[in-house]
Amino acid sequence: MNQTKQTFITAFALFSLFFGAGNLILPPYLGYNAGESWIWVSIGFAISAVVIPILAIYGHARLQGTMLDFANKVSPGFAMIYAILVYAISISLPSPRTASVTYELSIQPYFEISSLWMSTIYFVLVLVFVLNRSKMVNIIGKFLTPLIIIILLAIICIGAFGDVEPLRASIFNNSFTGGILEGYQTFDAIGGVVVGGVIVISYALHGKYNYVEKKRMIARSGLIAGLGLFLIYGGLIFLGALNSGTLESENRTELLISLSTQTLGDIGTAFLGVLVALACFTTAVGIVTGTADFVKGISKNSELAYKITAVLGCILGVAVGQFDVHYIIDIAVPALMFIYPITIVLILLNIVSDRFASKLVFRTVTFVTLLFSIPDFLQFVISEETVLTIKSWIPLANNSLGWVLPAIAAFVLSNLFKRKVY
Repeated sequence: MNQTKQTFITAFALFSLFFGAGNLILPPYLGYNAGESWIWVSIGFAISAVVIPILAIYGHARLQGTMLDFANKVSPGFAMIYAILVYAISISLPSPRTASVTYELSIQPYFEISSLWMSTIYFVLVLVFVLNRSKMVNIIGKFLTPLIIIILLAIICIGAFGDVEPLRASIFNNSFTGGILEGYQTFDAIGGVVVGGVIVISYALHGKYNYVEKKRMIARSGLIAGLGLFLIYGGLIFLGALNSGTLESENRTELLISLSTQTLGDIGTAFLGVLVALACFTTAVGIVTGTADFVKGISKNSELAYKITAVLGCILGVAVGQFDVHYIIDIAVPALMFIYPITIVLILLNIVSDRFASKLVFRTVTFVTLLFSIPDFLQFVISEETVLTIKSWIPLANNSLGWVLPAIAAFVLSNLFKRKVY
């Protein structure tokens, strides 16, 4: 297989892995709430949901190691704790969310069944696939993504040429940062760190590409996948904004159903529901399998550890997946406010030259980022008034980005210190 063909195959795989069902419901609602400021939220959303995840892929192209290697320069212990946190969050929130999205988009409009029963059946099937590692999921995935893309492009194109009322004013205090923070909910920066390692291992198994060739192909495939994601996200945000003056919707799934019905009719919406259900299912299988593989790897390749993790992951999926999407998104916010800034700085440090990313720099920037992320996390678990007093002293903290300037300062100062000392 020539390198160009392999690059496009990898790009398609990356797009499939990044573009889950949650990514479907977030952009339209973001555009709907932004209204006339949709361009600014698009830019913000693209930074956290496209640029940062693709930079993670590029970081892996340079590093060509495992997920543990991604944070190893801080310390092996930190790398292990970080990896455990990432997998714990993934199996506790985005995995159950796939069941919730499936219920609200594909089951509830057509069948009278409780969300608890549905999530139970859903994760029993997930467990069957995880324990048997069936190739059926991969086969479904290859045909599934093109169909979803075609339907989404149809919704976007038809909707863009419909009658448009004046766009409403943005509900965000700052539309740009609102887009960035909503992009956290895609979990794609975390996904980039995890998926990048999988892609590197896949290339290594080929055994016929050298370091430079693998780096070039992975980087190019990431760029192609990123452009595809940006076009779909931008189109969905634009469509949501166009309908901000006409549609009334209280949550993300309702809006997507309304937009789909308005453009494709009931049959098209039903077809979209089936595809979304399959996309959700493959995503859940991937998350549970990946988490079980990680636990197996740190447990001396114990098959029992793999099975126990898979069962516990699915039980957790049933417990959380019975709640509505909006609730799961809300409870995810504190965890994302804590883990996302650390993930972003690790990604950025792994793509800069080694001259500027020594162990000292890694440790300093990561520690400072962790420290200044704490107020954003605490505002959701303790008295908001107490945290606001602290945040008033930190630049950009009122936009939940108080870690940004301290992290930049830590990067510059630690590099200056390193040059002076060494």
